[in-house]
Amino acid sequence: MGKFVVKRTNTGIKFDLKAGNGEVIATSEVYTTEAACMKGIESVRTNCVGEIEDQTVETVEKKKHPKFEMYVDKAGEYRFRLKARNGEIIAVSEGYKAKSGCLNGIESVKKNAPDAEVVKTN
Repeated sequence: MGKFVVKRTNTGIKFDLKAGNGEVIATSEVYTTEAACMKGIESVRTNCVGEIEDQTVETVEKKKHPKFEMYVDKAGEYRFRLKARNGEIIAVSEGYKAKSGCLNGIESVKKNAPDAEVVKTN
């Protein structure tokens, strides 16, 4: 089962969503307060039901928010960002070499986020 790992940084507090195997699936922005970070986790749980907008193809089929946007970064790696109903980015992925890996990452967020426990570290 997945888990949200909440941790302090030099500039605030953030979370990583980790799969059952400990791999980081998605990461949040850095929040100024723990309460805001917890709201971010709830937002991921609520909005991870969105469809995938594949921006790696020539003709992009626009999807409504909430949605996962899959794109290719400057290094040529596949990434996704989860956007909430209001269009705000609430979680981002690491880079994947293959599109299939990125799609697997999105499916892992959909599977793990709704029931993931929250673990706070220092």
